Amino acid sequence: MTTSTFYHIDISALDGTKPWSKVDGGGISYKNKAVTRPVHNFRDESKPDSFNTDTSGFGTFQWPSSEKEFVDDAAVRGKYYQDVEALLRANCESLPSNNNNNNNNGKKNKVRKVVIFDHTIRRRKPDSPRGPVQQVHVDQTAAAAEARVRRHLPHEEAEEILKSKVRFQLINVWRPISHPASDHPLAVIDWRSTSPQDFVPVDLLYPKRADSVIDDDDDDDRGKEEKAKSVDPVSTEGYEVRGETMGVRDNEGHRFYYVRDMTPDEVLLLKCYDSWGEGERDGREGLAVRTPHTAFVDPDTPVDAKPRESIEVRALVFYED
Repeated sequence: MTTSTFYHIDISALDGTKPWSKVDGGGISYKNKAVTRPVHNFRDESKPDSFNTDTSGFGTFQWPSSEKEFVDDAAVRGKYYQDVEALLRANCESLPSNNNNNNNNGKKNKVRKVVIFDHTIRRRKPDSPRGPVQQVHVDQTAAAAEARVRRHLPHEEAEEILKSKVRFQLINVWRPISHPASDHPLAVIDWRSTSPQDFVPVDLLYPKRADSVIDDDDDDDRGKEEKAKSVDPVSTEGYEVRGETMGVRDNEGHRFYYVRDMTPDEVLLLKCYDSWGEGERDGREGLAVRTPHTAFVDPDTPVDAKPRESIEVRALVFYED
Protein backbone atom coordinates (compact mmCIF):
# COMPACT_ATOMS: atom_id res chain seq x y z
CA MET A 1 0.00 0.00 0.00
CA THR A 2 1.06 3.58 -0.65
CA THR A 3 -0.46 7.03 -0.12
CA SER A 4 -0.82 9.80 -2.65
CA THR A 5 -2.63 13.01 -3.59
CA PHE A 6 -5.62 12.72 -5.92
CA TYR A 7 -7.42 15.49 -7.78
CA HIS A 8 -11.22 15.56 -7.92
CA ILE A 9 -13.58 17.90 -9.73
CA ASP A 10 -14.92 20.85 -7.72
CA ILE A 11 -17.75 22.70 -9.45
CA SER A 12 -18.76 24.90 -6.51
CA ALA A 13 -17.65 28.09 -8.32
CA LEU A 14 -19.41 27.41 -11.64
CA ASP A 15 -22.85 28.81 -10.69
CA GLY A 16 -24.69 25.93 -12.33
CA THR A 17 -22.94 26.11 -15.72
CA LYS A 18 -21.79 22.81 -17.21
CA PRO A 19 -18.06 22.19 -16.74
CA TRP A 20 -15.78 21.59 -19.71
CA SER A 21 -12.31 20.23 -20.36
CA LYS A 22 -10.05 20.47 -23.42
CA VAL A 23 -8.79 17.11 -24.66
CA ASP A 24 -5.36 18.49 -25.58
CA GLY A 25 -4.67 19.86 -22.10
CA GLY A 26 -5.57 23.41 -23.13
CA GLY A 27 -7.56 24.15 -19.99
CA ILE A 28 -10.53 23.28 -17.80
CA SER A 29 -13.40 25.46 -16.59
CA TYR A 30 -13.50 24.17 -13.02
CA LYS A 31 -11.28 23.81 -9.99
CA ASN A 32 -9.76 20.60 -8.67
CA LYS A 33 -9.85 19.51 -5.05
CA ALA A 34 -6.69 17.77 -3.82
CA VAL A 35 -7.12 14.99 -1.27
CA THR A 36 -4.74 12.42 0.20
CA ARG A 37 -5.86 8.81 0.05
CA PRO A 38 -4.34 5.34 0.58
CA VAL A 39 -3.80 3.27 -2.59
CA HIS A 40 -3.91 -0.51 -2.33
CA ASN A 41 -1.44 -2.56 -4.36
CA PHE A 42 -3.58 -5.05 -6.29
CA ARG A 43 -0.71 -7.54 -6.22
CA ASP A 44 -1.29 -7.87 -2.46
CA GLU A 45 -5.03 -8.53 -2.82
CA SER A 46 -5.96 -11.82 -1.12
CA LYS A 47 -8.97 -12.45 -3.39
CA PRO A 48 -8.03 -11.08 -6.84
CA ASP A 49 -10.69 -13.21 -8.55
CA SER A 50 -13.39 -11.13 -6.85
CA PHE A 51 -12.33 -8.16 -9.00
CA ASN A 52 -13.54 -7.99 -12.59
CA THR A 53 -15.45 -5.61 -14.84
CA ASP A 54 -18.73 -7.01 -13.48
CA THR A 55 -18.02 -6.36 -9.82
CA SER A 56 -15.32 -3.71 -9.33
CA GLY A 57 -15.45 -2.27 -12.86
CA PHE A 58 -11.86 -3.31 -13.65
CA GLY A 59 -9.74 -6.43 -14.05
CA THR A 60 -6.07 -7.28 -14.69
CA PHE A 61 -4.67 -9.92 -17.04
CA GLN A 62 -1.43 -11.42 -18.29
CA TRP A 63 -1.79 -10.89 -22.04
CA PRO A 64 1.55 -10.40 -23.83
CA SER A 65 1.54 -8.72 -27.23
CA SER A 66 3.97 -8.99 -30.13
CA GLU A 67 3.78 -5.21 -30.45
CA LYS A 68 6.33 -3.65 -28.10
CA GLU A 69 7.18 -0.03 -28.96
CA PHE A 70 3.92 1.26 -30.51
CA VAL A 71 5.60 3.66 -32.93
CA ASP A 72 4.12 2.17 -36.12
CA ASP A 73 0.51 3.29 -36.45
CA ALA A 74 -0.31 0.58 -39.02
CA ALA A 75 0.97 -2.12 -36.64
CA VAL A 76 -1.10 -0.70 -33.78
CA ARG A 77 -4.28 -0.65 -35.85
CA GLY A 78 -3.50 -4.04 -37.33
CA LYS A 79 -2.00 -6.76 -35.16
CA TYR A 80 -2.45 -4.95 -31.85
CA TYR A 81 -6.12 -4.26 -32.45
CA GLN A 82 -6.51 -7.97 -33.18
CA ASP A 83 -4.82 -8.77 -29.85
CA VAL A 84 -7.22 -6.42 -28.05
CA GLU A 85 -10.29 -7.90 -29.70
CA ALA A 86 -9.17 -11.43 -28.78
CA LEU A 87 -8.66 -10.34 -25.16
CA LEU A 88 -12.06 -8.67 -24.98
CA ARG A 89 -13.88 -11.65 -26.45
CA ALA A 90 -12.17 -14.08 -24.08
CA ASN A 91 -12.74 -11.94 -21.00
CA CYS A 92 -16.22 -10.63 -21.68
CA GLU A 93 -17.77 -13.98 -22.57
CA SER A 94 -16.44 -15.48 -19.34
CA LEU A 95 -17.94 -12.80 -17.08
CA PRO A 96 -20.39 -14.14 -14.49
CA SER A 97 -23.12 -11.81 -15.74
CA ASN A 98 -22.95 -13.42 -19.19
CA ASN A 99 -23.19 -16.92 -17.74
CA ASN A 100 -25.86 -16.31 -15.12
CA ASN A 101 -29.23 -17.96 -15.75
CA ASN A 102 -31.02 -15.17 -13.91
CA ASN A 103 -29.51 -12.50 -16.16
CA ASN A 104 -30.01 -14.11 -19.55
CA ASN A 105 -32.82 -16.67 -19.52
CA GLY A 106 -30.47 -19.58 -19.02
CA LYS A 107 -28.25 -18.86 -22.05
CA LYS A 108 -24.60 -17.87 -22.29
CA ASN A 109 -24.49 -14.33 -23.64
CA LYS A 110 -21.80 -14.36 -26.34
CA VAL A 111 -19.97 -11.41 -27.84
CA ARG A 112 -21.42 -10.64 -31.27
CA LYS A 113 -19.16 -7.78 -32.34
CA VAL A 114 -16.22 -5.72 -31.11
CA VAL A 115 -15.72 -2.23 -32.60
CA ILE A 116 -12.41 -0.59 -31.71
CA PHE A 117 -12.82 3.11 -32.34
CA ASP A 118 -9.96 4.92 -30.63
CA HIS A 119 -6.52 4.61 -29.13
CA THR A 120 -4.29 7.05 -27.25
CA ILE A 121 -0.57 6.71 -26.64
CA ARG A 122 0.72 8.59 -23.61
CA ARG A 123 4.39 9.30 -22.99
CA ARG A 124 5.55 11.49 -20.11
CA LYS A 125 7.90 13.48 -22.33
CA PRO A 126 7.91 17.20 -23.16
CA ASP A 127 7.20 16.66 -26.87
CA SER A 128 4.42 14.08 -26.45
CA PRO A 129 0.92 15.16 -27.53
CA ARG A 130 -0.60 13.21 -24.64
CA GLY A 131 0.75 12.56 -21.18
CA PRO A 132 -0.64 10.94 -18.02
CA VAL A 133 -3.82 12.63 -16.73
CA GLN A 134 -3.76 13.43 -13.01
CA GLN A 135 -7.46 13.89 -12.42
CA VAL A 136 -10.01 11.30 -11.33
CA HIS A 137 -12.40 10.79 -14.24
CA VAL A 138 -14.41 8.37 -16.38
CA ASP A 139 -13.84 8.38 -20.15
CA GLN A 140 -17.50 8.49 -21.24
CA THR A 141 -20.97 9.21 -19.89
CA ALA A 142 -23.96 7.03 -20.82
CA ALA A 143 -24.96 9.63 -23.43
CA ALA A 144 -21.45 9.63 -24.90
CA ALA A 145 -21.45 5.84 -25.08
CA GLU A 146 -24.75 5.88 -26.97
CA ALA A 147 -23.34 8.54 -29.30
CA ARG A 148 -20.42 6.23 -30.03
CA VAL A 149 -22.83 3.42 -30.94
CA ARG A 150 -24.59 5.72 -33.40
CA ARG A 151 -21.31 6.99 -34.78
CA HIS A 152 -19.65 3.64 -35.43
CA LEU A 153 -22.56 1.39 -36.46
CA PRO A 154 -24.96 1.65 -39.41
CA HIS A 155 -27.99 3.75 -38.49
CA GLU A 156 -30.60 0.98 -38.40
CA GLU A 157 -28.35 -1.41 -36.44
CA ALA A 158 -27.46 1.28 -33.91
CA GLU A 159 -31.07 2.29 -33.31
CA GLU A 160 -32.17 -1.32 -32.95
CA ILE A 161 -29.52 -1.96 -30.28
CA LEU A 162 -30.28 1.23 -28.36
CA LYS A 163 -34.03 0.57 -28.33
CA SER A 164 -33.67 -3.07 -27.30
CA LYS A 165 -32.30 -4.69 -24.14
CA VAL A 166 -29.25 -6.05 -25.98
CA ARG A 167 -26.18 -5.52 -23.83
CA PHE A 168 -23.32 -3.30 -24.96
CA GLN A 169 -20.26 -2.05 -23.13
CA LEU A 170 -17.52 0.49 -23.69
CA ILE A 171 -14.18 -0.76 -22.39
CA ASN A 172 -10.73 0.82 -22.15
CA VAL A 173 -7.80 -1.62 -22.51
CA TRP A 174 -4.73 -0.09 -20.83
CA ARG A 175 -1.15 -1.36 -21.17
CA PRO A 176 2.32 -0.02 -20.27
CA ILE A 177 4.74 0.41 -23.18
CA SER A 178 8.39 -0.70 -23.26
CA HIS A 179 9.02 -0.84 -19.49
CA PRO A 180 7.10 -1.16 -16.20
CA ALA A 181 4.75 1.71 -15.35
CA SER A 182 6.45 2.57 -12.05
CA ASP A 183 6.42 6.29 -12.80
CA HIS A 184 2.96 7.94 -12.70
CA PRO A 185 1.10 4.61 -12.48
CA LEU A 186 -2.63 4.30 -13.09
CA ALA A 187 -5.00 4.11 -10.12
CA VAL A 188 -8.60 2.92 -10.29
CA ILE A 189 -11.49 3.22 -7.87
CA ASP A 190 -13.49 0.10 -7.03
CA TRP A 191 -16.97 0.84 -8.41
CA ARG A 192 -18.48 -0.75 -5.28
CA SER A 193 -17.08 2.14 -3.23
CA THR A 194 -18.74 4.86 -5.36
CA SER A 195 -22.14 6.55 -5.26
CA PRO A 196 -24.18 7.89 -8.21
CA GLN A 197 -23.78 11.41 -6.79
CA ASP A 198 -20.01 11.21 -7.25
CA PHE A 199 -20.19 11.61 -11.03
CA VAL A 200 -20.39 14.95 -12.86
CA PRO A 201 -20.88 15.18 -16.68
CA VAL A 202 -18.17 17.29 -18.35
CA ASP A 203 -18.17 18.52 -21.97
CA LEU A 204 -15.04 17.36 -23.80
CA LEU A 205 -13.73 19.98 -26.22
CA TYR A 206 -11.59 19.18 -29.26
CA PRO A 207 -9.64 21.68 -31.38
CA LYS A 208 -11.59 22.57 -34.50
CA ARG A 209 -10.05 21.27 -37.70
CA ALA A 210 -10.99 21.25 -41.35
CA ASP A 211 -11.69 17.50 -41.39
CA SER A 212 -13.75 17.54 -38.19
CA VAL A 213 -15.04 14.11 -37.19
CA ILE A 214 -18.51 15.62 -37.08
CA ASP A 215 -18.42 15.40 -40.87
CA ASP A 216 -19.72 12.18 -42.39
CA ASP A 217 -16.48 11.51 -44.26
CA ASP A 218 -14.26 11.32 -41.17
CA ASP A 219 -15.07 9.37 -38.02
CA ASP A 220 -11.50 8.75 -36.93
CA ASP A 221 -9.59 10.76 -34.30
CA ARG A 222 -6.63 8.37 -34.15
CA GLY A 223 -3.18 9.70 -34.85
CA LYS A 224 -4.37 13.32 -34.93
CA GLU A 225 -3.39 14.32 -31.39
CA GLU A 226 -1.53 17.60 -31.02
CA LYS A 227 -0.30 19.53 -27.99
CA ALA A 228 -2.30 22.59 -27.00
CA LYS A 229 -0.85 25.81 -28.37
CA SER A 230 -1.81 27.58 -25.14
CA VAL A 231 -3.66 26.95 -21.88
CA ASP A 232 -6.75 29.11 -21.35
CA PRO A 233 -9.27 28.21 -18.62
CA VAL A 234 -11.71 30.88 -19.82
CA SER A 235 -11.99 30.88 -23.61
CA THR A 236 -13.27 28.02 -25.77
CA GLU A 237 -12.45 29.81 -29.04
CA GLY A 238 -11.11 27.35 -31.61
CA TYR A 239 -12.69 24.37 -29.85
CA GLU A 240 -15.93 22.43 -30.22
CA VAL A 241 -17.80 19.92 -28.06
CA ARG A 242 -17.27 16.42 -29.42
CA GLY A 243 -17.66 14.26 -26.36
CA GLU A 244 -18.74 14.02 -22.74
CA THR A 245 -16.72 12.59 -19.88
CA MET A 246 -17.32 12.40 -16.15
CA GLY A 247 -15.52 14.22 -13.42
CA VAL A 248 -15.57 12.47 -10.05
CA ARG A 249 -16.28 14.24 -6.77
CA ASP A 250 -14.26 13.37 -3.71
CA ASN A 251 -15.78 10.67 -1.51
CA GLU A 252 -14.09 9.42 1.64
CA GLY A 253 -15.46 5.97 0.91
CA HIS A 254 -13.53 5.60 -2.36
CA ARG A 255 -11.18 2.63 -2.40
CA PHE A 256 -8.18 3.15 -4.71
CA TYR A 257 -6.11 0.35 -6.30
CA TYR A 258 -3.08 0.17 -8.55
CA VAL A 259 -0.79 -2.53 -9.93
CA ARG A 260 2.68 -1.74 -8.69
CA ASP A 261 5.34 -1.88 -11.44
CA MET A 262 2.77 -3.05 -13.98
CA THR A 263 4.60 -4.58 -16.95
CA PRO A 264 4.02 -4.38 -20.72
CA ASP A 265 2.86 -8.03 -20.63
CA GLU A 266 -0.04 -7.05 -18.36
CA VAL A 267 -3.25 -5.25 -19.26
CA LEU A 268 -5.91 -3.49 -17.23
CA LEU A 269 -9.51 -3.51 -18.43
CA LEU A 270 -11.46 -0.42 -17.38
CA LYS A 271 -15.19 -0.36 -17.94
CA CYS A 272 -16.36 3.05 -19.17
CA TYR A 273 -20.02 2.10 -19.59
CA ASP A 274 -22.33 -0.93 -19.41
CA SER A 275 -25.95 -0.84 -20.56
CA TRP A 276 -26.65 -3.59 -18.01
CA GLY A 277 -24.99 -1.60 -15.21
CA GLU A 278 -26.89 -0.83 -12.03
CA GLY A 279 -29.15 2.18 -12.41
CA GLU A 280 -29.27 2.07 -16.22
CA ARG A 281 -32.54 1.47 -18.12
CA ASP A 282 -31.79 -2.26 -18.45
CA GLY A 283 -29.60 -2.38 -15.35
CA ARG A 284 -28.90 -5.33 -13.07
CA GLU A 285 -28.46 -4.77 -9.36
CA GLY A 286 -24.84 -4.92 -8.26
CA LEU A 287 -23.38 -4.81 -11.78
CA ALA A 288 -20.67 -2.15 -12.20
CA VAL A 289 -21.44 0.69 -14.60
CA ARG A 290 -18.08 2.45 -14.85
CA THR A 291 -14.53 2.77 -13.48
CA PRO A 292 -13.10 6.06 -12.20
CA HIS A 293 -9.35 6.24 -12.79
CA THR A 294 -6.37 8.60 -12.78
CA ALA A 295 -2.60 8.75 -13.02
CA PHE A 296 -0.90 9.55 -9.71
CA VAL A 297 2.50 10.18 -8.22
CA ASP A 298 3.64 7.20 -6.16
CA PRO A 299 6.06 8.44 -3.48
CA ASP A 300 7.70 4.99 -3.52
CA THR A 301 8.69 5.25 -7.20
CA PRO A 302 12.46 4.79 -7.62
CA VAL A 303 14.25 8.00 -8.58
CA ASP A 304 15.72 6.31 -11.67
CA ALA A 305 12.38 4.97 -12.96
CA LYS A 306 11.82 5.62 -16.66
CA PRO A 307 9.03 8.10 -17.51
CA ARG A 308 5.70 6.35 -17.99
CA GLU A 309 4.62 5.28 -21.47
CA SER A 310 1.27 3.58 -22.08
CA ILE A 311 -1.41 2.86 -24.64
CA GLU A 312 -5.16 2.76 -24.08
CA VAL A 313 -7.53 1.29 -26.64
CA ARG A 314 -11.26 1.97 -26.40
CA ALA A 315 -13.79 -0.45 -27.80
CA LEU A 316 -17.51 -1.05 -28.01
CA VAL A 317 -18.50 -4.61 -27.16
CA PHE A 318 -21.86 -5.84 -28.41
CA TYR A 319 -23.54 -9.05 -27.26
CA GLU A 320 -26.08 -11.42 -28.79
CA ASP A 321 -28.61 -10.62 -26.04
